Amino acid sequence: MDLNIVLWIMQIVLAVGFLAAGLTHRSAWEHPRPGMEWMRALSKRTLTAIGMLEVLGAIGLIVPAATGILPILTPIAATGLALIMFGACVFHLRRPGEMKNAVMNLAIGLLALFVAYGRFVLEPLS
Repeated sequence: MDLNIVLWIMQIVLAVGFLAAGLTHRSAWEHPRPGMEWMRALSKRTLTAIGMLEVLGAIGLIVPAATGILPILTPIAATGLALIMFGACVFHLRRPGEMKNAVMNLAIGLLALFVAYGRFVLEPLS
């Protein structure tokens, strides 16, 4: 399969996931779903900021690449999302019983990092 297609699929999957997560992080602080009680360890302001960054990152994964307007923003967005995920991994590693969350954050961060590398080096957008 063509690497450009693989990267597009990864960008779309990551964008949908980060859009959903970002909207949840922005709105679920007061009433977190079961398994997401960790949200209460952060201030509402911090969690809202993280959610906004995730939503903006999701937009950045798709819109610049799809429109051809400043396509360099796509790998930059992927890099930013990878950094958020690595930070989330560290956050969850420090909390008892949240290893599963840390592993998931690490995996998503690595996927975002691969998209960044792919769009910076392997298959840059023009």
